[in-house]
Amino acid sequence: MTTSKVQIALVLPDLLGTYGDFGNAVVLEKRMTWRGIPAEIVNIRFGEPVPESCDIYVVGGGEDTAQTLAVRHLREHPGMQRAAARGAVVLGVCAGIQIFGESFTRADQVTHPGLGLLDSTSHAGGSRAIGEVVATPADGLFEGLLTGFENHQGRTVLGPSARPLAHVKVGTGNDGSVEGAVQGRILCTYLHGPVLPRNPQLADLLIEWATGTKPAPLELPDVTRLRAERAKAAGVTLS
Repeated sequence: MTTSKVQIALVLPDLLGTYGDFGNAVVLEKRMTWRGIPAEIVNIRFGEPVPESCDIYVVGGGEDTAQTLAVRHLREHPGMQRAAARGAVVLGVCAGIQIFGESFTRADQVTHPGLGLLDSTSHAGGSRAIGEVVATPADGLFEGLLTGFENHQGRTVLGPSARPLAHVKVGTGNDGSVEGAVQGRILCTYLHGPVLPRNPQLADLLIEWATGTKPAPLELPDVTRLRAERAKAAGVTLS
């Protein structure tokens, strides 16, 4: 880590903040603070430079125009890409999984180059995926089911350098089969909710990557209840 505090960069929340995705940064900060790990959120808004010194970068969802503006900004201010190259943790949600790839094709059939952080391409699907998602983690990456809410038309195809985050049981995710992507310490998902409040095991995985230490157990009954409630809404019972 670059400072005495774990720095969590909340990247372009004014462009990419659909469904309260800023909550992912809040959850990371709180789950570290509650364990005695100093952490702080660094807000980076449109038009501001992106520092390459942060430890975790959080990118949320947004519509087509916001995605295009975000890519332009991040190309002009490549601090996040430089940080990712040295091993910083990056979380991309919905728009994130699309703009992190090699390219993304919008609903107007115009293809835009992505940031090249992820071996993937994205395009607009024939129908919009809306509703609850339940998925099983791929390759034992984390424990428990992944749950969340999706609302997107994009479909994402992973290349050989990227692997799925999870395998879909209910919902669409990337393509109806797999959900999200992992490549190095870059983790992406289509899931809102926000995704980290709903999946604390995923938050703790990112914290472990950022700090190099597996976090001590931290159980919150309200989170457990919420997970069970939302999984039931999708027709799945959590074990």
